[in-house]
Amino acid sequence: MGKDNLVANLSLDFAIRIVNLYKFLCTQKKEYVLSNQVLRSGTSIGANLAESEMSQSSADFIAKLHIALKEANETKYWLTLLQKTNYITKEQFDSINKDLRVIIGLLVNGLKKIKDREEL
Repeated sequence: MGKDNLVANLSLDFAIRIVNLYKFLCTQKKEYVLSNQVLRSGTSIGANLAESEMSQSSADFIAKLHIALKEANETKYWLTLLQKTNYITKEQFDSINKDLRVIIGLLVNGLKKIKDREEL
């Protein structure tokens, strides 16, 4: 990922947080089902952004960004569920969700800019 690709870099940092959350949930809370779900969706955001860098067409690029956005939204669901079932604290949720909201905002804005450009 290029150093100037903000959303990709933030997504990598977020994936690292997700992996650490997964390890915490498995070792400290002995929770394996929800933690696996959040691991899969939370790391998939950056993976899809990495894939988009080698997309074969504009449509493929846009599709990868949409998949990353969908994975981000799914991750928010799992994080919310983990918080509401007391596997993570409100403070833990708020911290990681803040990062996720930034990523979602960047993806939404990026997709909007691409759509606006294509309408010209």
